[in-house]
Amino acid sequence: MHHDLQINRLRTLVAVVELGGFRRAAESLHITQPAVSQQIRQLSGLIRSPVFASTGRNLRLSPRGEELLRYARRMVALNDEAVDRFIPQAGQLMLSIGVSSQLAEVLPEFLRLLNRGMPQAQLSVRTGASEELAAQLSGGQLDAALLLQADPPAAGTDCRELGRMRMAWFGRPAHGERGALPLALFPEPCTLRGRVREVLDASGIEWRVAYESSELIGLRSAAKAGLGMTCLVANGDELWGLTPSVRPGLPEPPEPVPVTMALAPGGVPEGFTAIAEKAFRQALRGYPLVSEAAAETRADAPADPTSAPAADTAPTSDPSDPAGAPVLATAAA
Repeated sequence: MHHDLQINRLRTLVAVVELGGFRRAAESLHITQPAVSQQIRQLSGLIRSPVFASTGRNLRLSPRGEELLRYARRMVALNDEAVDRFIPQAGQLMLSIGVSSQLAEVLPEFLRLLNRGMPQAQLSVRTGASEELAAQLSGGQLDAALLLQADPPAAGTDCRELGRMRMAWFGRPAHGERGALPLALFPEPCTLRGRVREVLDASGIEWRVAYESSELIGLRSAAKAGLGMTCLVANGDELWGLTPSVRPGLPEPPEPVPVTMALAPGGVPEGFTAIAEKAFRQALRGYPLVSEAAAETRADAPADPTSAPAADTAPTSDPSDPAGAPVLATAAA
């Protein structure tokens, strides 16, 4: 037979102890003092022992009551945490947003602009591999995500390409000038890993995985330590102090990878899409984005290692301030 420890009774116990009496607990909980006494008696019946050894001015818990109080505090706190997570307060929105770890530096500017346009939103942010974030988006764990990957998320997801990110080689391996080229890579599944493999195989370069990590900081550390060469966003030298790779016969890095704002199936709050897209575009200004057309032109053109990068960078943001976007109407609980 199962017994339920009702949260309202446990909350009453916590209030009585923390406020120092039945009357104060009743006032705080907006119930009558007899109701407080009844709930404490019900708890006593449940634990088959008095909850309080003495009441009144000399309020003191019994040994069993002290043990119950420890559980009560944990259960009330967990209940409130769950309620805050899934049931927003009146006038408040809850939004979960994912950002590819290689693009995480957009967050300060993005959050500033998003907060300006949606001040009532309670935001939750995750960073990680784009493939992992795409799965969380499809599973309903995220409302939106900024992804760096070629393959679109699951069907039904609203995807908006914001440009394509140029990639570059980084790191100077301490060993491997004559043998197989040591690489520091993200684990499978990974769009970028597949593209690196294709480029090196097409060039006839022998390679091996010297370091593997799902964390961006791990790849950066491996490249700086000389464990292996890696391929990351082309401004990795500016963002993280990485050393660009210089190696005879090294092919051009993989083609620019699509940067996509993806929205969860089923829709997002009204007004969010326009505000978020504008904020992402402005926050991405410091990244080496090219337009889709420019990326395709580069892919079709013959390779010329002596030529300088083409000045085809596409505008990555709307010149208007996202703050000018309409403020999202607040939603009732």
